[in-house]
Amino acid sequence: MRIFVYGQPRDTDGGFEDYLDPAKTAVISIDMHRGHLDPSPIPRAGAARSRIVAPIDAFHDRVRALGVPIIHVRSVLRRGGVDDINGISSAWRRTFPLYVGEIPNSDAHAIEGTPWTEFVTRVASDDLIVETKRRLSAFYPTDLDFLLRNMRVETIVLNGGFTDCCVLNTAFDASNHNYRVVVARDLVRGTDDNLEAAALAMVSLHLGLVTESADCLPNGGGAKTGQNAA
Repeated sequence: MRIFVYGQPRDTDGGFEDYLDPAKTAVISIDMHRGHLDPSPIPRAGAARSRIVAPIDAFHDRVRALGVPIIHVRSVLRRGGVDDINGISSAWRRTFPLYVGEIPNSDAHAIEGTPWTEFVTRVASDDLIVETKRRLSAFYPTDLDFLLRNMRVETIVLNGGFTDCCVLNTAFDASNHNYRVVVARDLVRGTDDNLEAAALAMVSLHLGLVTESADCLPNGGGAKTGQNAA
């Protein structure tokens, strides 16, 4: 198995078999919706991540064939902005523009009922959806942990974005909740190359495995026999 440790590839002869059991694994795809992928409302966010839509869809097809459940997580804020812009606003709304510049229409980001919450990656009828993510982790304030434990999942494979933001926060929370964490490095994108590399390096040293998607799961055997309905 090939993993990446601090950005460098390393072939392992064993020791991580428990990370590769399809019967105890779920794939979590983070924020692959129009609010993060379209040119608006966050123009600088979409370009890099739009290039991973087709590879993520292809990976999901492969893991569905193994019977591995896929959980699509998206940020959705209540109409009126009480969860954010008209409450205690998310820090990124003030700090991120210091780097990327003004973000036109950012107040529309993730508001329920708007086009910006529509998924861009394909969602199959048996896939699961978690859509109460309000901040930077797929675990907060959602029922993701409850769902995973009821599914008897022990390993999660992460894709989506941003690598240095929501993927990294989710990886920390998952590790702190005692899940085995795998990040598919070819199926995530960061704010820029430097931050993406830094986030993946942190995961590889402290939180779990960083691999290519082709190495995340075996090609067959041990698969779950059914999906869970949302």
